[in-house]
Amino acid sequence: MNPVVAALVAYLIGSISFAVWVSRLFALPDPRSYGSGNPGATNVLRTGRKAAAALTLIGDAGKGWLAVYIAGRHGSAAELCEAAACVGVVVGHVLPVFHRFKGGKGVSTAGGALLAINGWLGFGTIATWLAIAAFLRISSLAALIAAVFAPAFTWLLFGVRHPYFWGICALAVILVVRHRDNIRNLMAGTEGRIGERKTGTSGEAG
Repeated sequence: MNPVVAALVAYLIGSISFAVWVSRLFALPDPRSYGSGNPGATNVLRTGRKAAAALTLIGDAGKGWLAVYIAGRHGSAAELCEAAACVGVVVGHVLPVFHRFKGGKGVSTAGGALLAINGWLGFGTIATWLAIAAFLRISSLAALIAAVFAPAFTWLLFGVRHPYFWGICALAVILVVRHRDNIRNLMAGTEGRIGERKTGTSGEAG
């Protein structure tokens, strides 16, 4: 498996939307039809079904981990394939071919992918998200800060010439771009908080 194939396989894995499938399992509305319209764990949580949101989070993170794990085990250049898979699986979550290219923000999937690359990198980035989310209760702000810190953590662990660094920089750019509406809401002071049930665009962790 070369990096291109690794990215393609990862993209297909990422295209499986756990928010949609878990919602069907729990007989919940399609997560793309309410709240922010984002098929992610935070939007599913607005239904009040914590178990469904938890399964969505685990599934989205799990597919990120799985895609990178497969690339590392079967890639001809393991580290380069892992970096390519890290980007590919998040692109799949954001633009899923199985769901008319309408996907989530990619945060949970990115977290799982980072854990597969390196435990310290993954836990450091997730801890950053958790700390901001716990204090401010704004998922999107936590995601944006974690996205900025992830390349910094990668630089400290591996240096700027490592394939991981450039892959995770690309990952961070994707996450920031996907949160552009949230950035506008944050600047306007209208961004929603974790667990709120309301219509309109709001912070997501999916």
